[in-house]
Amino acid sequence: MQNVATVALPRIIQGGMGVSVSNWRLARTVSLLGQLGVVSGTAMDTILVRRLQDGDPAGRVRRALSAFPFQHWVKPVLEKYFQPEGRRGQPYKRVPMPSRLGDTASQIMHVLGGYVEVFLAKEGHGGLVGINLLTKLQIPTLGTLYGAMLAGVDYVLMGAGIPREIPEALDKLSAGETASLKLDVTGWTGADAPRLHFNPQEIAGQAQALKRPHFLPIIASNSLATLLARKVTGTIQGFVIEGPTAGGHNAPPRGAPVFDERGQPVYGERDVVDLEQIKALGLPFWLAGGTGSPEALESAINQGAAGIQVGTLFAYSQESGFEAGLKERVLEQAARGEVRVFTDPKASPTGFPFKVAEVEGTLSQPEVYRRRTRVCDLGYLREPYQVADGKIGFRCASEPIEQYLAKGGDLANTEGRKCLCNALLAAVGQGQVQKNGDPELPLVTSGDDLERIGRFVARFGTRYSARDVVAYLLGEKAFPQTKTQLVAGG
Repeated sequence: MQNVATVALPRIIQGGMGVSVSNWRLARTVSLLGQLGVVSGTAMDTILVRRLQDGDPAGRVRRALSAFPFQHWVKPVLEKYFQPEGRRGQPYKRVPMPSRLGDTASQIMHVLGGYVEVFLAKEGHGGLVGINLLTKLQIPTLGTLYGAMLAGVDYVLMGAGIPREIPEALDKLSAGETASLKLDVTGWTGADAPRLHFNPQEIAGQAQALKRPHFLPIIASNSLATLLARKVTGTIQGFVIEGPTAGGHNAPPRGAPVFDERGQPVYGERDVVDLEQIKALGLPFWLAGGTGSPEALESAINQGAAGIQVGTLFAYSQESGFEAGLKERVLEQAARGEVRVFTDPKASPTGFPFKVAEVEGTLSQPEVYRRRTRVCDLGYLREPYQVADGKIGFRCASEPIEQYLAKGGDLANTEGRKCLCNALLAAVGQGQVQKNGDPELPLVTSGDDLERIGRFVARFGTRYSARDVVAYLLGEKAFPQTKTQLVAGG
């Protein structure tokens, strides 16, 4: 039998954006306002160690780490990475990139990173907090999820792929049992697909039951919704239905690729989700992509949705992780109607279309992109592939071209590829200084709503808060919270 819980559903889900754009401050603020605040779960290990190397000036990271229930894992991390006086212009120490399928202990930095972010977002209140992960970033997933669950995360959201094994993994982790995920390996010829394993008892020392968070896959098709609702082990508790106007990675269009005059992929009728079919599945859903207005919220409710997921408006609030000067510069440009968002079919090494705001001085400008020396030193978007001896190697279409080709990569895949790992960290003020002395430059990802943000900025100014966003979206007529039956983990 499955456990059924009656819960109040949030009208607004704050998007889990970028690398630390949706940081704990933003998620905490939205949660305190009665909505679902969401932290980004991408690159949590690097975010953690770079905050420590920047001196952790308010001591928040160390306070969160002091609450981690298994302290023997914390001390060596502080000894290696914490710099009380900051880096003083020196490069960041990097977390080593995985070169093989590691054991559970190799996941400890992801565990700690996920724990710290959710702990700080939930500290001192009982509001709802979620974490957003990318399905395609497979290696960090189980460790990050476990760390977030140790901190009491309420929701897990995942898109950019087909997260069909996540419901069962959440069930296993909540029971203190070993969870595993299939690793997608290009060219794999073995009888059994490689799997990533995570045993919580190797971290905790014993089996420990944890709250099983609700799972909301982010989907862009009816077929995927049906698959996840009916044909997975474990349960899901609803959907976020994301259209191609949303920021970050978008699902590619269905059918033969067609591009507009700017080189953007063209989406058609086949890419529109039939909400009547979604409603027939009997689970709550939220609409995302171009939903940053009170009119969009009202329309979503009228179509049967529980509410909306909003990214862009929250991304430029004072609480978000975007570097302050970059944030204000983008908003001033948007307020003048001078910012454009380009759905770049080539930017991401994953091959998924990726939304890029065209901002001066960032990698969105071709001449800036061409000046960057290619380097792959973070490796989150690397592609696992089978090498000649049957082992697993890793390559990235954004790494130095000669290295990529030596690993069997196709030259055509390197064209226009950007190092999203380094660029997105630079966008939140954690850019690396490379060995040649060059600072990594940012890349800004935003939904199409950025081109229409002028009306909002005219009302609230360029230094608005997440509280302003929630008030704007709910309007004078705040919709009452509704209760629905959510199927919890069985």
